[in-house]
Amino acid sequence: MTNTARRSFLKRLGQGAVGSMTLPVFSTTLNDHWQTIGLHATANDSEEYWHLVKSQFNLAEGLHYFNNASLGASSTHIQQATNHFRSTLDGFPSKYMWGAWEEEKERVREKTANLFSVTTEEIALIHNTTEGMNLIARSFDLQPGDEVILADHEHASGRIPWEVWQEKKGIKLVRPELPIRPKSVAELATIYENAITPKTKIISMCHMVNTNGMILPVQEVSKMAHEKGILVAVDGAQTAGMFTINLKELGCDFYTASSHKWLFSPKGVGVFYARKESQHYLKPLMVARGHTDKSIRRLENYNTRNLPEVLGLGAAIDFHNTIGASRIHRRSFELKAYFRSKLEGNPKLIIKSPALDALSAAIQVVEIKGKDVKNVKQKLWEDYGIDCRPMKSHNLNALRLSFAIHITKKDIDYLVKALNALAA
Repeated sequence: MTNTARRSFLKRLGQGAVGSMTLPVFSTTLNDHWQTIGLHATANDSEEYWHLVKSQFNLAEGLHYFNNASLGASSTHIQQATNHFRSTLDGFPSKYMWGAWEEEKERVREKTANLFSVTTEEIALIHNTTEGMNLIARSFDLQPGDEVILADHEHASGRIPWEVWQEKKGIKLVRPELPIRPKSVAELATIYENAITPKTKIISMCHMVNTNGMILPVQEVSKMAHEKGILVAVDGAQTAGMFTINLKELGCDFYTASSHKWLFSPKGVGVFYARKESQHYLKPLMVARGHTDKSIRRLENYNTRNLPEVLGLGAAIDFHNTIGASRIHRRSFELKAYFRSKLEGNPKLIIKSPALDALSAAIQVVEIKGKDVKNVKQKLWEDYGIDCRPMKSHNLNALRLSFAIHITKKDIDYLVKALNALAA
């Protein structure tokens, strides 16, 4: 990156990106931090650029973090913004907990809505995906014999709410089996289509499964479901922030995600989308004063909550937008392709994620043939400082590897070298 490009970006941050932050007061420390970032809005997608992005994450020394699908790290700037809000709250607790930050909170809602191409009246700011899935599953007055489709790769937090709130009442949970490496979107869509019966009321599905990073056909399923009067709820924990998402185009009724994974927000913040036409189905998990509110805000009426983390989500979206959603989208698929290319020619390294970009992105799972995945994961950590997630379900026996924006091609080279060594 040239010095001219760097200076141009610093100027942009000083005039635009910093000004868009939701901070009511800017500390010198935060401004100084922004002035050190060398991420230029018009820079090409060079590795130098992504090394600068990596420099904004203070991961532990010696740690090679490929476990973003479990939990993401907040960048330094997101941490500082959130800490600023904490200090402000502790300086005048009653003022900032009840009332003084209403406008700031609404700006976070607006930024979130813009990120997903929906309206502010369709976004609630909740705690995490688990809360969102509970909110959906508990809301419906389904009758014995009614059916909910829930494929076999659903995360526990997407499955258990349906088991507890509906299955125990006599509602049937239909569990179609998904292939590990489908060849096409149509192949997956057909599985859902074949699972639908006249008794189907709701389809609950992941946007991307946490097991092997497979992207499910939400748009296609939503279209066929709505033609039959069926609602579609989506667990977006693994997609929000990884690539661009237009929820209007996706077509689902509900979408919920934890922003502390691929958006790098403070922990314990989540996003909940409900299509305007479908909001009347939903009942708040908690009620307090203000429960008669007819807007989507009734779903986040916790009275007292950790507002610095909520406002920190605004800082996380600012960080995301500074880099650029389209650039992050391209990078997710670039790293996927680079990683897969490096494994070609080694028959002992078996990729168990679908190949097509329509079916997988920045999560890839790999089996080392003949090796138990838990032992491999332990060796990677002990010998190489690599953290990742072992996946044993669905006969995977594979390492789940996450390629977040702080991962560089150099990091992938290091990972592949370690995998080859263990495979040998």
